[in-house]
Amino acid sequence: MPVYRLREGEISFPNPIYARRDGLLAVGGDLSVERLLLAYTHGIFPWYDPGEEILWWCPRERFVIFPKEIHISRSMKKFSKRHEFRLALNRDFADTIHRCRVKREFAEGTWITDEMEEAYCRLQEAGYAVSVEVFEDGELAGGLYGVSIGRCFFGESMFSEKKNGSKMALIAWAQLLERSDFLLIDCQFHTEHLESMGGRYISWEEYDRMLQEGTGR
Repeated sequence: MPVYRLREGEISFPNPIYARRDGLLAVGGDLSVERLLLAYTHGIFPWYDPGEEILWWCPRERFVIFPKEIHISRSMKKFSKRHEFRLALNRDFADTIHRCRVKREFAEGTWITDEMEEAYCRLQEAGYAVSVEVFEDGELAGGLYGVSIGRCFFGESMFSEKKNGSKMALIAWAQLLERSDFLLIDCQFHTEHLESMGGRYISWEEYDRMLQEGTGR
């Protein structure tokens, strides 16, 4: 299956059904607000290593968390009862995305480059990117950021400053999304951590139907 090269100055993508088996769909383009919004509403997202051209992905099987299915383990329930937690939204988006970058760089490397930080800050200024932070007993414990369009949330990355920080942020955010009638949290790729939190695979057909309903595409 070929990988499509995006034309300079043209905000468009090939049909996601033409993505390779590994999910790679296209290369090139830019990280403008307009292109990112078009990408996410069609299940496409950028992910590439520093120094590479921009790579655009659209896995055919999607790993998602339905907000009402967020899994709270017995140990997490006990943990949450011992502490006071407070959820904050867009407390400091630039700080949250940078913390996600630093934590990943230290642990395993990251795709969150200066270019990505700047692009998602522009997306947040336009009202589409969201940062979520949770405070434990008054101290920042962890957080996450992603893209929110209609009733769909597309998760990008998480960080923890304290034990269970990112878990508590995801749990609190999923509960808020459920109350707001969101359809799904798109996790993009599978991880054991997200599976333990309730993530599961759905077919492209089911995902695309929900995407159309949730984003009004």
